[in-house]
Amino acid sequence: MKHPAAPSELSPRKEWSLLLMLAGIQFTHIADFMVMMPLGPQFMQLFAINPQQFGLLVSSYTFSAALAGLLAALVVDRFDRKRVVLFLYGAFTLATLACGLAPNYGSLLVARSLAGAFGGVLSAMVFTLAADLIPESRRGVATGTIMAAFSVSTIFGVPMGLMLAAQLHTWRAPFFFLGGLSLLILLTARFVLPSVTHHVRAQHLNLREAAAQIVTVLRYPNHQKALLLMTLMMLSGFTVIPFISIYINVNVGIPFADLPYIYLAGGAATLFSSRLLGRLADRYGKRVVYRVVATISMIPLLVITHLQPVSLPRVIGILVMFFVFVSGRAIPGLAIVTSSALPQYRGTFMSLNSSVQQGASGIASLIGAAIVSRAPTGQLEHYEIVGYVAVGATLLAMWLVGKVRVQQ
Repeated sequence: MKHPAAPSELSPRKEWSLLLMLAGIQFTHIADFMVMMPLGPQFMQLFAINPQQFGLLVSSYTFSAALAGLLAALVVDRFDRKRVVLFLYGAFTLATLACGLAPNYGSLLVARSLAGAFGGVLSAMVFTLAADLIPESRRGVATGTIMAAFSVSTIFGVPMGLMLAAQLHTWRAPFFFLGGLSLLILLTARFVLPSVTHHVRAQHLNLREAAAQIVTVLRYPNHQKALLLMTLMMLSGFTVIPFISIYINVNVGIPFADLPYIYLAGGAATLFSSRLLGRLADRYGKRVVYRVVATISMIPLLVITHLQPVSLPRVIGILVMFFVFVSGRAIPGLAIVTSSALPQYRGTFMSLNSSVQQGASGIASLIGAAIVSRAPTGQLEHYEIVGYVAVGATLLAMWLVGKVRVQQ
């Protein structure tokens, strides 16, 4: 069967516009996911829930994203990438607004699951579009640019959400803010995103053939190694991340009102470091840069999970290091995983990868929640054990990254 022609290389201006739009979409998705964690102290008090229930609130987003990724893998390569992104982003916007309207813990759990289902697949399609349209030689910079959305979300999105929640005296404000912003970006994306159809077959696969294609993708040894690498990267971070704000608030003694400053400083640092790490990955090799950054990242992982009451400036310094290196290792890591897929199966692989990524994040959150407990005083206990688990996963990922082969 004849395939449509592959898209021609974009001009520098169009490439930059594409990356900014993809980063904008990724920004709202990441901010929507991240804003839950610093709101943890409020949710635990408002809904009278324990760390395990809060862990479920966080992981529901990722588990639904994992399931949606598996379902999307059956059909995602049958449609124009642009249409898929616009549909998913529209549904994600509605789900985010539904979070802000949730009247209780149960309804919020459902709304978070819906936001995760659409947002998780959306994230996969963002990187699929980048891989389809950006040459491998510049994919490190492209990944760093898209990953800068994490920085912007921590500089602007999360602090803004926390400040709105504090000023308006309601946790609902961040979700209304993100839902409105997503609607504006959605309207702009219709005119900026290019149509990509070269992967669409002249005759669509039926579901049985699509399922067989998933099996084919999963049987490819290089894909297996890349998916295992993604699993380890998630385990090495999301065992620790969901409980950082709660731990800093109740164990370290930093007031809730000061949390935005921590995210602001961390995001500002990663805004500069993300593109730098992307350029270094393209210049010196993605494996080398990943191993160097991952090695350094183990320091803040251990420090933050053993942290005792200290001043706000010291907490900010530690969290800046955490943001720069723990999130920074994902830039060369994601570039390697994205480039590991056979081009004709990239959409299917990236949907499966998103499913694995989100599922591993959810499992990591539950592992952290199972280890952490709350003392009668309200403080979290056994958080240091979570740090050791994260370091162990980091070491395994550093070994495995050398086994994944990069495609063009």
